[in-house]
Amino acid sequence: MSAVTIQQMADRIAALMEQRLRIRGGDLARKLRKGGRLLPRKVRQAAQELADAAERARNPKLLVQIDMEQVSANYDICLHHLSSVTARGGLGNLLIGVAATVALGLLLAGLVWLFIQRSQGAL
Repeated sequence: MSAVTIQQMADRIAALMEQRLRIRGGDLARKLRKGGRLLPRKVRQAAQELADAAERARNPKLLVQIDMEQVSANYDICLHHLSSVTARGGLGNLLIGVAATVALGLLLAGLVWLFIQRSQGAL
């Protein structure tokens, strides 16, 4: 396995993180810093090891120290999890968010109205 292959694996996982979890950023390491909490511990650890391997693969002397079987296993763990995750968002979640915002606004407006009525002695 070459340095290019390791980098392609890391780029593929980074692309899946952006597509499925909506995490933006440059490379895999940045995306893990921004949104790694959305991944289970085992997947997050595998993705971090993959990002570290991609960083070490840039140096030819460190490339020979990388365990290619471990890199492949980490890639498989991340790929399996991210391919099973559906993309967040959608119209349903948007409508739920808007409805919750409207309900909170109405509740606060009602509380303000109640406070004003009580302070004026109407209630």
